[in-house]
Amino acid sequence: MAVKIRLSRMGNKNRPYWRLVAMDARKKRDGAFLEKFGTYDPLKHRLFDVKLDRIEDWVSKGAICSPAVIKLMKQAKKSAAPAQK
Repeated sequence: MAVKIRLSRMGNKNRPYWRLVAMDARKKRDGAFLEKFGTYDPLKHRLFDVKLDRIEDWVSKGAICSPAVIKLMKQAKKSAAPAQK
């Protein structure tokens, strides 16, 4: 089974809300998922909550991240890094 880490859309019309999930690559975008890693709300000042350690664990097991997830992971790592003086 090929596993992908990608975004699954939630929310209402014109109010998107995304979940970062691991799912079978053959499933539909909003189909059943294996594990939920966090959320992303682009309308609330790009608010996101991501479990980076779990994503890295799945990637080490062979899961493939979508380009959008890679961008969000980079943003999460920047915001999680302590400020240097």
